[in-house]
Amino acid sequence: MTMRNVIRNPLIAAALGALIGAAPLAALYGVRAAQATTPPAGLTSSAAQGGVAVVLPDFSTLVKRYGPAVVSIRVIEKSPSASAQGSPFGPNSPFAPFFHNFPAPQQGPIEGEGSGFIIRPNGLILTNAHVVAGATKITVQLPDRRQFPGKVIGIDKVSDVAVVKIAAHDLPTVNIGNSNRLEVGQWVLAIGAPFGLKNSATAGIVSAKGRMLPHSNYVPFIQTDVPINPGNSGGPLFNMQGQVVGINSQIYSRSGGYMGLSFSIPINVAMHVADQLIATGHVRRGELGIYIQPVDQGLADSFGLPEPEGALVSSVNPGSPAQAAGIQPGDVIIALNGQKIENSNDLPVRVASLMPGSKVNLTIWRNHAEKHVIATLGAMGNNLMAATGSAARPGGRLGLIVRALTPDEQQQDNTHGGVIVQGVSGPAEDAGIEPGDIVLSANGAPVSTPAQLASAVAKSKGHVALLIQRGDSRIFVPVGVQ
Repeated sequence: MTMRNVIRNPLIAAALGALIGAAPLAALYGVRAAQATTPPAGLTSSAAQGGVAVVLPDFSTLVKRYGPAVVSIRVIEKSPSASAQGSPFGPNSPFAPFFHNFPAPQQGPIEGEGSGFIIRPNGLILTNAHVVAGATKITVQLPDRRQFPGKVIGIDKVSDVAVVKIAAHDLPTVNIGNSNRLEVGQWVLAIGAPFGLKNSATAGIVSAKGRMLPHSNYVPFIQTDVPINPGNSGGPLFNMQGQVVGINSQIYSRSGGYMGLSFSIPINVAMHVADQLIATGHVRRGELGIYIQPVDQGLADSFGLPEPEGALVSSVNPGSPAQAAGIQPGDVIIALNGQKIENSNDLPVRVASLMPGSKVNLTIWRNHAEKHVIATLGAMGNNLMAATGSAARPGGRLGLIVRALTPDEQQQDNTHGGVIVQGVSGPAEDAGIEPGDIVLSANGAPVSTPAQLASAVAKSKGHVALLIQRGDSRIFVPVGVQ
């Protein structure tokens, strides 16, 4: 059901209508304008007869229907350190969780408050992991002011999702929606307890989808401009049909309060996690065992890709499912089970949503052509699929002075071949290459001597993709050549 309200003022409407007309007025507000008639279903009022009606959303019916299923969660923790450990982001990150927004550290137990929502009538509640992580006591308060002790069923810090149970029955529940159908620009509503003010409703629009935040490679966040503040964390994000499409989880703030950048976990991701937590108490995710990076235009030109898309494999973990499937550094994964990988961030999310043991069909780009490989996913561990930062911009000439690695240096750096950078200038310097870096390959071809590097550069058109090792990290860097 669509809930809207017709804002009316006959005098102003008539004046505006005479000056700019009904159609431009509608365009100004991004909604339709019409002569007032009997309000259709879903509208709560109409303009005065003969006036211009501007239709804007009315959330009152939604709040009355689903507000009773939104709860406040109060916790007691042992110490401030427990609060810091429960946060999925560092204390200095601008993406600070808005539940743990405490003043200076204090001695003894501390209290905090967040939000949650009932997903089953028997008292199962969905909230954020950082709301209840480290809590020694959990109290859940319903909108009718009844209070119940809460028991943690499961916590998943990777997605920041947790399930809490209270001993109650026949409770009101929310209606779970499909976050994949959410569109940028649609109206959304949040209900929660900002600053402890229980059952507060705030509204806005979807600003973007698929946002990847620091230290969270497996959640494609929904960005909104809904006013969200400390205490909203764990509360639901509704669409105009009264369906939950997200869990309010993070804010971008320099002050600890609302600044127009709020982030919610898509409900499809959250329910996939919640179902596993309810069934087993933990979450299993698939993994390939690779490090990936974005493909910019320079890298696309280097590898002969028609478009800068996909996930570029910068390294493959020994003994990983990816190695067993024959995936190599320099491969660009452009599709998973026939679904296109437009952005490198898409790959970790999709792989993690599959169960270990699943067979996946990967379409890769290698040697200027598509190739299909089958991989059997393993169980996700730590950093078995990690996204590295995008490479710096390319320039004109290469500008590198290199020499071959000695056998001792190869053994020390755990490499086979490679040349070490002794001097750097021009476009290579602009691309971020530094003395001491090791060049392992150029456009996918292994490099063991300066002559091999020079040959690869001579064959390149526009850009050459260098696989650089610095310490224990490897990344492809596109460098412009002439």
